[in-house]
Amino acid sequence: MNLTAFLLYCVVVTFTPGPTNIVILSAVQISSIRQVMKYVWGATLAFGLLLAVSALLNRMLVVLLPGVLTVMQLVGSLYMLYLALQIYRMNAAAQNSSTSSFTAGLLMQFVNPKVILFTLTVIPSYVLPYYSSPFILTVFVIVITVIGFFAFMAWLLFGTLFRAFLQNHRRLANTVMALFMVYSAVMVSGIL
Repeated sequence: MNLTAFLLYCVVVTFTPGPTNIVILSAVQISSIRQVMKYVWGATLAFGLLLAVSALLNRMLVVLLPGVLTVMQLVGSLYMLYLALQIYRMNAAAQNSSTSSFTAGLLMQFVNPKVILFTLTVIPSYVLPYYSSPFILTVFVIVITVIGFFAFMAWLLFGTLFRAFLQNHRRLANTVMALFMVYSAVMVSGIL
């Protein structure tokens, strides 16, 4: 397993702007940190649940159809290349939302296409080719969930500073993140 590619993929996907991160960024500017933390806890719980369900379903699918893993790696790689393009082309526009409750954070993850696609690709692309033990899969679900939590906290605690940095250096930041995503896609594809 290429741990570097795995960690880069997790960090790039969770730390780059997406619906949940943008809501956190917007909410922290109009609500207290304590209030926005409720949203963060809800989003983190849903993220972990989606990862656990994905790991369970993907493990069962790989056992039933061993050849599906190669297809899932290819689909995961193509999705990562798509994300790289989206990150590279991303603009600074963010939508405002004042909803910062636990329930809103929980529900956001279940309708967030970025999170759903990430949770469906990370386990089969990076973990299942090397590990199938339920214990190891649980460890990876926990690790990825913690990475997601740290991403949410970064958007919460450094929202204003992070937003200013992205606006001032948007092209450079997007290019670097996109290149990390391309690297991850190549590593997952099995080409190298």
